[in-house]
Amino acid sequence: MPDGTLDTAIRAEEAGSEEDLYEDLHSSSHHYSHPAGGGEQLAINELISDGSVVCAEALWDHVTMDDQELGFKAGDVIEVMDATNREWWWGRVTDGEGWFPASFVRLRVNQDEPVEDDEAPQAQNGEAEDGGAEVQSSKDQMRTNVINEILSTERDYIKHLRDICEGYIRQCRKRADMFSEEQLHTIFGNIEDIYRCQKAFVKALEQKFNSKSPHLSELGACFLEHQADFQIYSEYCNNHPNACVELSRLTKLSKYVYFFEACRLLQKMIDISLDGFLLTPVQKICKYPLQLAELLKYTHPQHRDFKDVEAALHAMKNVAQLINERKRRLENIDKIAHWQSSIEDWEGEDLLVRSSELIYSGELTRVTQPQAKSQQRMFFLFDHQLIYCKKDGIWQDLLRRDVLYYKGRLDMDGLEVVDLEDGKDRDLHVNIKNAFRLHCGISGDSHLLCARKPEQKQRWLKAFAREREQVQLDQETGFSITEPQRKQAMLNASRQQATGKPKAVSRPCYLTRQKHPTVPVSRPQQQVLVLAEPRRKPSTFWHSISRLAPFRK
Repeated sequence: MPDGTLDTAIRAEEAGSEEDLYEDLHSSSHHYSHPAGGGEQLAINELISDGSVVCAEALWDHVTMDDQELGFKAGDVIEVMDATNREWWWGRVTDGEGWFPASFVRLRVNQDEPVEDDEAPQAQNGEAEDGGAEVQSSKDQMRTNVINEILSTERDYIKHLRDICEGYIRQCRKRADMFSEEQLHTIFGNIEDIYRCQKAFVKALEQKFNSKSPHLSELGACFLEHQADFQIYSEYCNNHPNACVELSRLTKLSKYVYFFEACRLLQKMIDISLDGFLLTPVQKICKYPLQLAELLKYTHPQHRDFKDVEAALHAMKNVAQLINERKRRLENIDKIAHWQSSIEDWEGEDLLVRSSELIYSGELTRVTQPQAKSQQRMFFLFDHQLIYCKKDGIWQDLLRRDVLYYKGRLDMDGLEVVDLEDGKDRDLHVNIKNAFRLHCGISGDSHLLCARKPEQKQRWLKAFAREREQVQLDQETGFSITEPQRKQAMLNASRQQATGKPKAVSRPCYLTRQKHPTVPVSRPQQQVLVLAEPRRKPSTFWHSISRLAPFRK
């Protein structure tokens, strides 16, 4: 620390004033910012202004309904046309161009592609040999670039993790009057475990690095040896929404704002807020498949590292896919809570107590005993339970809209699905068509349901099979919704119901102006935090039930 800074920190801690510490550090001559000073961003714009093509690869899907934003899928290649703003860049893909969040992409290490053997001009004898050697040398350089990027980004990542553990967590533990251990676990999750694993991973990479001939380095084995360790990211990503909620709650109090900023300044961390740092592990695990894909691209099939890199790419794709799926499931819970709040006469426990995924929905005829009375009901199959509702129309402001009334639920964990042939049912003595029965082995109760068409019946039977598969997968992977997540989702739903419309999401004002405007130099920090959180591709939840009036806008 600079001279006098430690004394300042001690005095502030004794006085118990985070605000004083914050003001002293800010008023001192020591200012801590990004060591690169925006150099990388400047270099990107210099390349663009020189006429070079700068490409980036998407880390996540960017789904948008705004005609001035650029939509793309994870893995797509985007040509960056303007990177003057730090958070939002202008780029284009085949389908068009527009603004997109810079945090959603990773710049390609090799912007200039080497000439392939079959693309090289035909030459005679010695000239052909020289050309082949030149192409191979170019590929070796490309592989060197990717390897250098992997090692460089890992070193930077380790520094970020160390800063979080030493700069934030260590200081927070000194203030038992401000933070409980439960709060610290909610905010930071298992990031200390991630830090320990990443240190071992970086050490393995360094040992495999060939400093004399970097293109001969064999890094694939390192990923394979540590692939089990990367599973701990799943727990971190599951907890990340809880961390955001808790941080949002704490930072409404000025003393926590001053405390967190003082921690950042004392640790000489770059000018990013705490929730920006806590997003880094989520981003990192999604970058590995892209880095390995590029490494494999420039690895010759005869290279000793080829098979290991190929296997590592497959393994890391699986890890990232599992984590992305869990993140998508957690993002779904707000929609499920909102759906439940739209149902009239709801009874019993909240849907989120046991369920987190809508598997299928549709209209079925329910045949009940003893008079074999038939009822048209809307059925919604979630993991663990089947909800059925009565659909009715009401008049409101001279318009008729459909409303769903809760009528009951069935526990899928204790039910057996029985496919029935068309004909006379032996229990109810009525003719049935496109029917199946849900039978409870413990109580002996059964529920006869009929679809309108054979294909609808088949979709339901497949959906019941998927529901059981989903439940088994969740048990194997340990996926579950925590109590804070459930409560927050229900609270959000009740607020939306009170206002009558979803909360607006803040967006940069320049996205609503002309097609290529001048971007503001800075924006409020709150907006930056909203944009830093990756948006996921919408699930099939709304698609399945969007035809119902309660969800029409």
